[in-house]
Amino acid sequence: MKRKASLFLSATVAITTLLVVVSVANQFIALAGLISSLHPAAGAFFLLFSSAVLLFSLITGLRFFSLPKKPALPTDDNAKVMAAYLAYMTGRLPVHPMHPEPSKNKKDQRWLRTNLKLLDTDALNITREIATRNFFVGAFAQNTSYGTTTSLLNNLKLVWNIYTSHNRDQHFREFITLSRSVYEYLPLSDFKKEDIQAHIKPIIQSAFSNTLSSLLPAGNLLAPFFLNLFLAGATNTYLTCLAGIIATRHCQTTTSEDEREIIQQSIFEASFMLKEIVRECNPILSVTISNAIKKAGIDSLDTMHSPSAGSGMAKEIVSHLASSLKSMLKENG
Repeated sequence: MKRKASLFLSATVAITTLLVVVSVANQFIALAGLISSLHPAAGAFFLLFSSAVLLFSLITGLRFFSLPKKPALPTDDNAKVMAAYLAYMTGRLPVHPMHPEPSKNKKDQRWLRTNLKLLDTDALNITREIATRNFFVGAFAQNTSYGTTTSLLNNLKLVWNIYTSHNRDQHFREFITLSRSVYEYLPLSDFKKEDIQAHIKPIIQSAFSNTLSSLLPAGNLLAPFFLNLFLAGATNTYLTCLAGIIATRHCQTTTSEDEREIIQQSIFEASFMLKEIVRECNPILSVTISNAIKKAGIDSLDTMHSPSAGSGMAKEIVSHLASSLKSMLKENG
């Protein structure tokens, strides 16, 4: 069945491509004939120019979608293929501006490690910046179309920035392969989303448990609501940290031993980065929401209605937060 479906799909693609080529060629020939009526050489020049443009587009498209020739991944630093892989890595990696030997002719493993360490620092800074942004997206726009779309786009932007910072020449298929590898390493297939929150809950609690009560306008009554916001933001941040760190490790892999340790190192580094981000975001989020609740008043939540069609993203987010808070107050009332 699978073979028949593949043959049918291949035949359909071939016929469609042939029809498109014939149709486009006929249009070009008809247009060239029309131009020839204005000047005898104009039609031939148009066909020549069009052919050159099409050929250029085809070549650039093939280069864009092709995968670079990559040597076999060494098993360790002493493997025979290490020299070829070292030449491949040093040839594709951009030289970091802070490298102490940027113009060294013969680039050895020491030069490569130094360059990778500097690029790693830049990648972690990019990851931290976008993960912090996704914390507030997750907290204020949890379970909304805006929040989901924005988080996804931020994560794709993160992987793209890390990919471009580690490769002089970019290839679309290579980026797609990297994005797929990052997704496969994320803890989405091993346990459910609820388990992710349970996994990072101790980290979040240790970050703000001593300051949460003092920042709440209504004391412990609103603690579950604030905890829900923090966990939503922290879950978003945790996944972003993992995505950035895993993408960096993939781009910096030099041996198969590194590849086997990617997930363990990424979880450790992501947990540490998450804790630092939450410590920074905790006062900002707590004070912002507390001040907003004090100014608006708890009773004003009852006047908040569901957003109508086309009311905008901002009203959708505000209504979602108000509804969550009212439900939380009823459960604890």
